[in-house]
Amino acid sequence: MKLTAELSLYPLNEAYIEVIKAFIADLAGREGLLVRTNAMSTQLCGDWDAVTGAVSAALRESHERFGKQVLVCKFIPGELDIAQ
Repeated sequence: MKLTAELSLYPLNEAYIEVIKAFIADLAGREGLLVRTNAMSTQLCGDWDAVTGAVSAALRESHERFGKQVLVCKFIPGELDIAQ
């Protein structure tokens, strides 16, 4: 089953741009996911387990590397057209 997620990361750190870029790069480097970004959020689409696993792993890695942050996530069952 496919899953689409929309993510917004809010690092509790003055160097927030570095944290956000590293988080997105981590997600983009994972196999089997379509990743798109815009000024407000990052969208992922792929197999359900791949999406949820990638979000969990990327947040854990980001927290271990950069400290506290807030991740706002919307999960939409199904495959939305984020390729545009």
